[in-house]
Amino acid sequence: MSTVAYITVRGLFGRRRALLLLPLPLLLMALAAICRGYDVKPSDWGQPVIVGLGLAVVLPVIALIVGTGVLGSEVDDGTIIHILTKPLPRRDIILAKLLVAWVVTALTTAVPLFVVGLLADSTRLGVALAIAAVVGSLAYSALFLLLSLVTRRPVLLGLVYVLVWEGLLGRFVSGTRVLSIEQYVITLADKIAPTGLLDGKVSVPVAIVMSAIFALGGTIYAINRLGSFSMAGETS
Repeated sequence: MSTVAYITVRGLFGRRRALLLLPLPLLLMALAAICRGYDVKPSDWGQPVIVGLGLAVVLPVIALIVGTGVLGSEVDDGTIIHILTKPLPRRDIILAKLLVAWVVTALTTAVPLFVVGLLADSTRLGVALAIAAVVGSLAYSALFLLLSLVTRRPVLLGLVYVLVWEGLLGRFVSGTRVLSIEQYVITLADKIAPTGLLDGKVSVPVAIVMSAIFALGGTIYAINRLGSFSMAGETS
């Protein structure tokens, strides 16, 4: 399992895709620093930057880039065959890939969100955002890793989920929020550090339970899906 994780990290950061992880977090922190530097009231910029950019764009997009990258490219170019020929349980392969995706996404998003929360309000808000980002990173990573196994266009479907389901329907159709990872993250952060800058639309129990369902369900389904791959790289 550790070998698979090492190969995944090396492959992930050996591609140009890794360069896409930097601009959004840097932009997020830069906007917060500029607003703080010019004494703009946090009530004016906090929600658009934290929620509108940080939680609605930076977190899911980074998770999408990493989550579909840890396995998707191997499925596309056929190198997944080399992994499947090894005497490794499919469970260990998926768990190693998921661990890498989770850790990379969490580190890339939790740190800038902590900084933004600190600049906008307090250390407590920064910690709350970081913790919520770690939880959201796991749920997103499991979902996007699964998409890389069930479709040849995981990035496209991932963007549909982020932009249409969460971004459009999640804001105007209340029923869709129950299946919105973004809403779970907002609710958890708001629970840890209540502030007017955040406004969760789902209850805390729903956020906790559904985050676990996304993480566990996506992982189990991905394990089963990988187990159905034949040596030709197609599902049997």
